[in-house]
Amino acid sequence: MRLIQSITRDASAEQRPRLAAVGSEAASLAGWLAWDMGDNGSARTWYGSAIQAAKTAGNPLLTAYQTGSLAQFEAHAGNGVQALNLAAKARRALGDQRPAVADAWLSSVEALAHAAAGDRRRADRSLTAAWAAVATLDGQEPPPWPWVFTFTETKVAAARVACGARLGLADWVLSEDTEVLTTGHEKQRALLVLDVASCHLAGGRVEAAFALASRALNTGLKYRSGRIVERARAVRRTLTTTTPPKVVRAFDEQLHGVYL
Repeated sequence: MRLIQSITRDASAEQRPRLAAVGSEAASLAGWLAWDMGDNGSARTWYGSAIQAAKTAGNPLLTAYQTGSLAQFEAHAGNGVQALNLAAKARRALGDQRPAVADAWLSSVEALAHAAAGDRRRADRSLTAAWAAVATLDGQEPPPWPWVFTFTETKVAAARVACGARLGLADWVLSEDTEVLTTGHEKQRALLVLDVASCHLAGGRVEAAFALASRALNTGLKYRSGRIVERARAVRRTLTTTTPPKVVRAFDEQLHGVYL
């Protein structure tokens, strides 16, 4: 960021919008890293900087993407109303420029926001919209910048698992094909596994829940991901008992002395 700011100071007026776009992407990456470390305050600051830089760049697609990224963060943080407001701002920023991948992604973000707010009906409606948008995508065409990753039916299925976990709907989580747990990078898979674990726990399947949670926690510790570790702690907090079974005691031992 310091390098980008230094170059921008010496740049011509016509180059500055391009550099602002570069600064926006760098700030967004810093926001994602802070989120992964469990530093939510810094994540919000960096995502806010990314949005402001995108506006300076005068790029509606980039502004929508960064605003949607903050909406996604807030949805995962459980702030449903704030996430929905941000998603609405992202859609307004898109205006008439609304590529299908943006529509699909924002619909999945809105679904998670509705789930965070406890609204099953609207979450289901947004997931349906995401699937419909994905169906229009041409898998042979690369997604338009700044959407550099493809958005597929599997990602919508993963969003449904995350929504089901937050709504306490075991049928949304446990009925999904296990393919959603084998795609993406290890940290993303660990978060999905914790969503599945939370639903097993809600259904009284303590052994299955903590066997999965222990596996996910190992991934969090391997990558020093504060986000995964905190999600694992959240799963543990949902079980209140004075005589935890052996698998839970083993999980507690895993968490003992962890400062992520």
